[in-house]
Amino acid sequence: MDSKVKVTADETGAVIIVSKNSSEWAHIRVEQSRVVIDDNGFARRKTISALVHGTVEDLKSFGWTKGMELTGKIIFKESLEPFNAKEPERDYKMAGKTGIVCCQDAQPIYRKTFFTFNVNAEDKAEPHNNIDAIRAAYSKEVVAEDETKMTDL
Repeated sequence: MDSKVKVTADETGAVIIVSKNSSEWAHIRVEQSRVVIDDNGFARRKTISALVHGTVEDLKSFGWTKGMELTGKIIFKESLEPFNAKEPERDYKMAGKTGIVCCQDAQPIYRKTFFTFNVNAEDKAEPHNNIDAIRAAYSKEVVAEDETKMTDL
C-alpha cells in the first residue's frame, strides 16, 4: 500500500545537504507516498518526508543517490515533550491550516517524521482534546471562504 522510500536532492542536485551551522554535519531528505488516516477517520494518500541526520562522512558512506529506493518506512512520532528544546515550536502538531496547535490538556503536542529501515514500524500518536478551538477555527475558515465566493459573483 505504501510506496518505497526515495532519496531526494535539492535544486542543485545535491543529495547530502551540509548544515549551515557546522560543515561536519548534514542531512539527506527522503520521501514516501503513504496512506494517512486523520483523526476523523478520513484516509488519503500523502507524500511525507523525513530528514536523515548524520556526519557528512557517514552520510557519504551510505552511497545514496537521487531517486534511489530504500527499504523502510517514514513514520510520524508525536510527543508531549519537544524534540528540539531550543526551538520547540518547530515541531508543533498543527490542526490543518487553522494555525491552532493541537494540545492535550492545554499542553502542546509535538510531531515529527522519522525514517526507519523497519517496514513494520508504526506511527506514535498523542490524542488531542482541544477540539472546540479547532472546530471554531475551521468554522471561521468556512465563513471567510463563503464570503470570498460571494464577492466573486
